Amino acid sequence: MKSHSPYPLYFVLAALALYVTFFIIPSLSGIAYSFTDWSSYSEEVEFIGLDNYRTILSPDENYLSFIANTLLFTFWTIIIKTVFGLALALLLNQGVRWFVNGYRVLIYLPVILPTLVVALIFRSILDPAAGLLNSFLRGIGLDVLALPWLIDPNIALYSVVGVDSWKGIGYIMVILLAGLQTIPKDLYEAAAIDGAGAWAKFRHITLPMLMPALMIVTVLNVLYGLRVFDIVYALTNGGPGYATEVLSTEIFKAFSKGQFGLGTAISSILFLILVVTGYLVIRVMERQTDRD
Repeated sequence: MKSHSPYPLYFVLAALALYVTFFIIPSLSGIAYSFTDWSSYSEEVEFIGLDNYRTILSPDENYLSFIANTLLFTFWTIIIKTVFGLALALLLNQGVRWFVNGYRVLIYLPVILPTLVVALIFRSILDPAAGLLNSFLRGIGLDVLALPWLIDPNIALYSVVGVDSWKGIGYIMVILLAGLQTIPKDLYEAAAIDGAGAWAKFRHITLPMLMPALMIVTVLNVLYGLRVFDIVYALTNGGPGYATEVLSTEIFKAFSKGQFGLGTAISSILFLILVVTGYLVIRVMERQTDRD
């Protein structure tokens, strides 16, 4: 029998050329420019070595707090979205028997809303003086919980986390629900015959079988959280002060000020954080999957 010959490698040349032209070359150019004083204030571009990186990592500047805000935002959104997304997926997969599709639509609806619309709505809801949330809390006698959600430096970042989590939980829920529906029901029936309770079924069947889906949502959450821009910019613009400033908003502001060399240096650090964090998350999740 005559064997089929593989497709010629030159079939990928067009796609590879586009990828190199529009991704690889700009990425390498950005890294190179991060070692220069490139800015809109001078037509000359001079090599300055690691000066931009020293500025970013200097304790006298605010950039380390921007990195910390980015990591905090990523950590808490991963926890909240995964926990609540999994809880909703379990509820819709087994606990709810009627109007299931309607609930899925309602939970997923915030995902498709434009971020700017969500930000404008929640800026009104979280207004400390006349916002719906504080008005409701005062109306039921919980004045102590009526807080300046977006203007208190101590809680502003967590308010942004809450808004972003509300918007993104539906997306995580859909992925986990799809993963739950691939688990054979025979496993649960066999476990029930052996006398396993709900927690035992969840621990020894649901979690191990759902680990690939959990790895996907964790990686997606990490990549999104580290690159977050729109919800922060629309809700607080990095304020109050620098309380909610993250790396992406600072990159935007650096380029807006014409500090292109500094902006590319921040972008390079963000890229390094993305690569290292993504790799570590994948490795940890793979080890957990192999162990289960």
